[in-house]
Amino acid sequence: MLIEQDSHDIPLVRQCHLLTLSRSSMYYQLHRDEDRAAFELFVLNAIDELYTARPNLGRQGMTDALAQERKIVVNPKRVRRLMKVLGLAAVYPRPRRNTSKACKEHVKHPYLLRNLDITRPDHVWCADITYIRLYRGFAYLAAVMDWSTRCVLAWELSNTMDANFCVAALEQALSMGRTPEIFNTDQGSQFTSEAFTGVLSNAGIAISMDGVGRAFDNIMIERLWRTVKYEDVYLRDYETPAEAWIGLERYFAYYNHLRRHRSLGRRTPGNVYGLEVSAADKKILAGPPKTSIIKTGDGCSVAAHAAVAPASLRSASATAAGTLSMAMVPPYSKSDTVQRMGTS
Repeated sequence: MLIEQDSHDIPLVRQCHLLTLSRSSMYYQLHRDEDRAAFELFVLNAIDELYTARPNLGRQGMTDALAQERKIVVNPKRVRRLMKVLGLAAVYPRPRRNTSKACKEHVKHPYLLRNLDITRPDHVWCADITYIRLYRGFAYLAAVMDWSTRCVLAWELSNTMDANFCVAALEQALSMGRTPEIFNTDQGSQFTSEAFTGVLSNAGIAISMDGVGRAFDNIMIERLWRTVKYEDVYLRDYETPAEAWIGLERYFAYYNHLRRHRSLGRRTPGNVYGLEVSAADKKILAGPPKTSIIKTGDGCSVAAHAAVAPASLRSASATAAGTLSMAMVPPYSKSDTVQRMGTS
C-alpha cells in the first residue's frame, strides 16, 4: 500500500494530500453482507424459474408469484431491479401499430384548419392511414375524403407502409377532375414525403398537417375509421388481403351511395358531394347475380363474388372465390342445420 499508517516522518494528512486522496476514503472498509447476497441469489434463481414457466409475468405479477408460490416476500422495486439484472421483461402485446411515424428530414407544414368554417365540397380534403387486422398479419388502408360531405373519394390497400399506396390514392382522387383548396394530413412519413407533397404542390393545393399527437385535428377521417371498422371489418373478420379488398370495395360503395348521415340531413355523402355512381359501384350495389345464389336444402346462401385482388395484395392463401356447383353443396336434411346469410 502506498500509504504508511505507522510512519512518524510524514503524517497521514500529508500522505493523502500528496496522493490526491481523500482521507476519509483511506479508512473505508468494504462491507459485504453475506446473508443479503445469498438471499438475492436465492431470489434470482426463483425469478428465473418462474419466468421460464410464465414469461408473461411483469414486476407486479412476479412479486405476487414469489409470495404465493415460493413464499418469498420482496418489494416490487427489488423484483424490477433483479429482473433487469437477468435481462428479463414481460412478454405481452405491444400498443397498436403506429401508422403516423414522422421522418425528421421531411418538411412539416403548418395546420391551416384552426377556426376555419368548412361548409362546402372541395374546400378541404383529408387523408389518413389505418390498419386492418387479418387472420395472419395486417393490411394498411389509406383513404382520401372530402371533409365537408364525408365522401370517400379514393382508397387503397397495401401490405407495406411505404408512400406509394398513399400517392396512388391521392392521384386516383385527383383524376376525377376536382381539386380542393386545402389538403390536410398528419405528419406521418408517407404524407410528408416528396412523392406525396409534390403531387399536391404541382396541383396548386395548400398543404396542412396536424400537430403532433392531435388526432382531433383530422377528426373527420378518424371518425371514418371507426365507422368502417365497426360496421364492416370487425363483423366480417377478413382473413386475407384479397378478402379485405373485396369487402372494403363493397362497403365504400355502400358508404358513399346508400349510408345516410344525420349531419348531412339524412342524405348520403355521394349525393351531397355530387359523386356519380360508377359502373363498378352500380354492379356492387345491385347485389349478387342469380348465378351466385346457392340452394342448400330448404334455404339458400350467397356465394362470394369471383374477383382477383391486385398482384401486390395476393398471397398464397388468397384465392378468388367462384360459384359452387350443386354437387359440392352438402345435402342438409334438417332445416335447423341450414345457415342462411345474415342469420347464421
